[in-house]
Amino acid sequence: MSGGLVVVGTLTLPGVRRSVGYARRFLRDMVPPQAQHLLHDLVTVGSETVTNAIAHTESGEGGRVTVSLLAGGDVYRLEVADDGAGGKRPCVKGETGAEGGRGLRVVEALAESWGFRTDGPRTVVWAEFRSADENSSGNPDRGLSQGSATLVSAASEGGNR
Repeated sequence: MSGGLVVVGTLTLPGVRRSVGYARRFLRDMVPPQAQHLLHDLVTVGSETVTNAIAHTESGEGGRVTVSLLAGGDVYRLEVADDGAGGKRPCVKGETGAEGGRGLRVVEALAESWGFRTDGPRTVVWAEFRSADENSSGNPDRGLSQGSATLVSAASEGGNR
């Protein structure tokens, strides 16, 4: 995790499918001009993580999902907080040819780093992007790995990369 980040904006939405579009619009509005080269990756990762929160956690029908954008130095951090998944945690798993379950594989491919933490009953999935190199998208050393996004029982804190 990166220190020294300040909140650029936060939006809490109901756990319904149309909220994914609102989250995308929020991120488009919040990304400052100097980070426009990160916009596509941030919006794509935001869309995937909000979709996962609504589909796979208590944030679904009747729940809520919170999207936050933080910034500091050359780092932009997206955080998506869901209402929890009964002790399960986000992970990348499964087959590359599967029709669904690619959300966290997309996150892994586009973000500089990503992970999750618990915040009381909520789970916060975070992804960081660096604005230092306008010519790169995500981490060039990382491609889509074998796996799809699923929830499994495990520890309450984790990160990748």
